[in-house]
Amino acid sequence: MDLYRMSFWQVFLSGGPVMWPILLCSIFALTIIIEKFWYLHKISIDVQEFLSRILEKMKHHQVKEAIEICDSTKSPVASILKAGILKYDRPKQQIKEAIEDSSLHEIPRLEKNLSALATIAHVSPLLGLLGTVTGMVRCFQTIQAKATSFHPVSPGDLAGGIWEALLTTVAGLIVAIPAFVAYNYLVSRVNYFILEMEKAATELINFLTE
Repeated sequence: MDLYRMSFWQVFLSGGPVMWPILLCSIFALTIIIEKFWYLHKISIDVQEFLSRILEKMKHHQVKEAIEICDSTKSPVASILKAGILKYDRPKQQIKEAIEDSSLHEIPRLEKNLSALATIAHVSPLLGLLGTVTGMVRCFQTIQAKATSFHPVSPGDLAGGIWEALLTTVAGLIVAIPAFVAYNYLVSRVNYFILEMEKAATELINFLTE
């Protein structure tokens, strides 16, 4: 049976029952990746340009206008800067605490579902290995059944069972590799956002407490 001439459904069924959890992993991973890319694109702004606008308003004591700019900008940076601006006339420690409290709400949103994606990237090849092992067990059961009934075991009996068992390993790796690459990229993007938020918050605190 030529693997490259088989339909996706034929290949899927040939891998056995473990192919179903691998398929679910692929669906969850794809959903998380699309959602995270869309979310990070939606909140992406020029942080320095945004901060400059805020500081310009604050220089002229236009606190209300600065808050309105934050409200109209859908980004975690805007939310934490707004928290600091609302405490602009308070001591430095209170401004820092307000920003830190806001970041406790915003950072988990940035990191949402990343741990699930990492889990999928690690579990998928293990599921593939599990499918291969269970497939090999079935293969040896066939050998035992034929041996006890005094029927000769042909190379085809072994080869057919083995290649079908290995399909789950291939499927697990096909899911795990893109998931792991996407996870590392998304983590780097989230860390970049967090760093930009910290830099912007520090600049705002220094400006308000000068």
